[in-house]
Amino acid sequence: MKTPSLPSGRVSRRQFVAGTIACTAASALDQAAAASASQSGFLGPIVGHTETDKSAIWMRAGAPGEYVLEVVPVSGGTPVTVSAQAAADQDLCLHWQVKGLRPGTAYRYRVLSNSAPVANAPEQSFKTAPEPAKPGKVRFAISSCAKEDAGSRAVWKRMAEEKVDAVILIGDTPYIDSTALEVQTKRHRAFAAVPEYQNLLQSRPCWWTWDDHDFAGNDCDGRAKGKENSRTVYCRYRPQWTFGEKDQGIYTSFRHGPVEVFLLDTRWFSETEKSYADPSKFSLLGAAQWEWLQRGLKASTAPFKILACGVIWDDKQSSEKDDWGTYMHERIALEEFIARNKIPGVMLVGGDIHASRVLHYKSKKTVGYDLVQFIASPIHSSVIPKLNTYHPDLVRSAVEPHVFMVMEVDSTVTPARVSTELINRHGERVFTYNLTLADLTPA
Repeated sequence: MKTPSLPSGRVSRRQFVAGTIACTAASALDQAAAASASQSGFLGPIVGHTETDKSAIWMRAGAPGEYVLEVVPVSGGTPVTVSAQAAADQDLCLHWQVKGLRPGTAYRYRVLSNSAPVANAPEQSFKTAPEPAKPGKVRFAISSCAKEDAGSRAVWKRMAEEKVDAVILIGDTPYIDSTALEVQTKRHRAFAAVPEYQNLLQSRPCWWTWDDHDFAGNDCDGRAKGKENSRTVYCRYRPQWTFGEKDQGIYTSFRHGPVEVFLLDTRWFSETEKSYADPSKFSLLGAAQWEWLQRGLKASTAPFKILACGVIWDDKQSSEKDDWGTYMHERIALEEFIARNKIPGVMLVGGDIHASRVLHYKSKKTVGYDLVQFIASPIHSSVIPKLNTYHPDLVRSAVEPHVFMVMEVDSTVTPARVSTELINRHGERVFTYNLTLADLTPA
């Protein structure tokens, strides 16, 4: 990691006092703005699931009633309008799903109530994904484990400064540790009220999955009582296009240029049914999600496929059991499925452990190529050095707070490539790791 450069020259007492007053005033204005937004009840808007021809937008209103989303190309054109009702029994959360958009196009949007703008910031914009068949490039910011603290706020700000195209959050965003409906609602509302979080996501799409602390509690599984409350509030506060199937789980997927992302739910079904891979053991994904994943992987034409979830893809080597190492029978089934169907470009992404790592597995014999896992955690300040354990396939690691991974996937070059950087809140590159599609193609 680079050592930050120090400013040269002395600072006078007058300059110091003036700077302190200015910083204090700016902080007070930020706090006042946040307090005002909280009091009025308005949160957002933020952008969610966005593909070539559609986008999902979310906002929490200040009062019940009808709100109209107006979306128009930046280059000009006829606005698309969609209305939604803010209702008290939905905690005034608004979801707009906009269809009929054009690929690779920048749009501005605003929110109206009684024909008057209630959300019309200049930064409210998004860009649809490019046509899948064309070569393209996308930059994702990926991480997990965030709070409302100053360090997490600095990470949201840094993600925006890195000019990422989209954000993927893989659990513990926020920390809740309860399935009580009122607690879930209070915590999601507080997390959504963070100004830097709102600023980041008002102008780029985001996708989410949960982990233990936003699902129910530490090291919990699908037997958690009240998990339906967690799902209800999660669905209210996340503008995703789909949330699992048949009101079960929250798994979803999307395509952006050269990559298709499958966001897995490793909590809802775990320990609730016998495994599809080994009936003598319990399942992690559950049969329904496993069938969904198989269909999606077989149908995908994307050069790269990211399988992302809240837990890591091997053994945490701790007393906790929430990892793929506990369900290795299902990871083996996945590897066999990839090999049997000769599916190229699969990469694994996990979070949870408050340490960041890259593992390059020697899996050519079982998969057809070496799988790579990227772990990005935490956004907040708390690290867990003991979970940065030895593994024979470990190639990068860092125990550092306030980090996220920028993954750039580029199919405009040959062979198509993936470039990753672990970045901290100061913009320092902690480590890098690169690979190409040739590395992820069956022999």
